[in-house]
Amino acid sequence: MIASAVFLFVKGPNYGIDFTGGILVQISVDKEIGLDDVRASLESAGVASFELQSIGDKGIIVRVKKTEKTQEEMSQSILSALQSKFTGHNITVDRTEYVGPAVGKHLAKQAVYAFIFVFLGIIVYVAFRFKSGLWGTIGVLALMHDVFGTFGIVIMTGKEVDLTLIAAFLTIAGFSINDTIVLYDRIRENMRLLAKESFGSIINISINEVLSRTIITSLTVFVVSMVLFLFGGEVIHDFAFAMVIGTTLGVYSSVFICAPLTYEWEKKKRDRFKKTLNK
Repeated sequence: MIASAVFLFVKGPNYGIDFTGGILVQISVDKEIGLDDVRASLESAGVASFELQSIGDKGIIVRVKKTEKTQEEMSQSILSALQSKFTGHNITVDRTEYVGPAVGKHLAKQAVYAFIFVFLGIIVYVAFRFKSGLWGTIGVLALMHDVFGTFGIVIMTGKEVDLTLIAAFLTIAGFSINDTIVLYDRIRENMRLLAKESFGSIINISINEVLSRTIITSLTVFVVSMVLFLFGGEVIHDFAFAMVIGTTLGVYSSVFICAPLTYEWEKKKRDRFKKTLNK
């Protein structure tokens, strides 16, 4: 967490075209060519931070992150890279336009709103379900640990932060809070069934009872994410990377963050209650 904070404030996120704006170049070809071949040719030509989208069989849109190059220079660079790679094709540029930063600011604001509403919704739901707003707040703290830790590793590795990664962060948040709610539900049941046990023992028993479920669920997601990371291709690569990291972090946050914080709070609350009775 400390390393994530340091990299966030020192290095900062590498925002993708969704947040920074850039240049859109639409290409037409006389014969169909694969996007993987187009991506390889642009990468070998030194074109960085771009996204590809096919239009029908013979159209390709290339969105490139904002650089020092002008629209015409970027368009010519892309055209030259493709013509040198696909010598037997007739390749032309249909249009070139600028994707302004206003769109990026709007998307960034929407992403922030999405996380705020997710956090508030979780606190309200857990407070209603378990009759304790504090349990919901602790659950959100663990969730923020998972998301922020993943975000920090994304910054450390220099990967671009785009809408695909935002979707991964929200998915991680969903898995994380689901694990926490399962643990909290078991603690609540055992507080009724094991009323003679201490609160610490109840938490330990509850953790052991749901641990196999946590490991199996998280391991399943981890394996699928790892397969996507290794074999899913360039488009899904960053999403799968974030899911691999987030799933790993989410395994222990419920056990080693939520449970101890809940224990400490409930213990202090009961100690205060005993002191009040003694007075």
